Amino acid sequence: MIAIVDYGVGNLFSLKSSLAAIGADAVVTADAAVLQSADKILLPGVGAFGDAAEKLRATGLDKVVVAEAKGGKPLLGICLGMQLLFEKGYEYGVHDGLGLIPGEIRPIADVIPKDLKIPHIGWNALRFGSEKSPLFRYIREGDYVYFVHSYYAKTDAENVIATANYGADLTAAAANGNVYGCQFHPEKSGSVGLNILRAFCEL
Repeated sequence: MIAIVDYGVGNLFSLKSSLAAIGADAVVTADAAVLQSADKILLPGVGAFGDAAEKLRATGLDKVVVAEAKGGKPLLGICLGMQLLFEKGYEYGVHDGLGLIPGEIRPIADVIPKDLKIPHIGWNALRFGSEKSPLFRYIREGDYVYFVHSYYAKTDAENVIATANYGADLTAAAANGNVYGCQFHPEKSGSVGLNILRAFCEL
């Protein structure tokens, strides 16, 4: 069973629908016991880093997610949910993340050409690192996925499992052991996104 963390931030319905489309047993929950009994955890998120981090901590589910991930349970963060996996975020101040992947969340404005629009919205091709992550076993390099973001993960190359170019190579997906994050929205990325979710369900 896949548990989708419900902490008041995230596109929960479309994510649950996408998992249903691939035959995955998924539940949206704010119950710590359900997260603990789940086989895998999905952490969605839309909005601002600080607000989402505060809401997650207010539920107490931050500690559960961290404990389960550190215990070896596969965890996938999506969009802002991915950003929360990192150590700090610099969106309207400085905010602590969950610290499950080393690195920081920084404005894309710092690294992309000034004439490009922010937020970055649209379809971009994925480029993989030297080793293809098991998260991408069912897709090919160059497949397109859908992004909506103004911030990106600044982290060591060893944690980056995919990049996408938007005037600069930005982290599209990251991983640290059993913890994975996608900056893009698999649930909005058609068959490519469904195949990424399918691969996660099989980890």
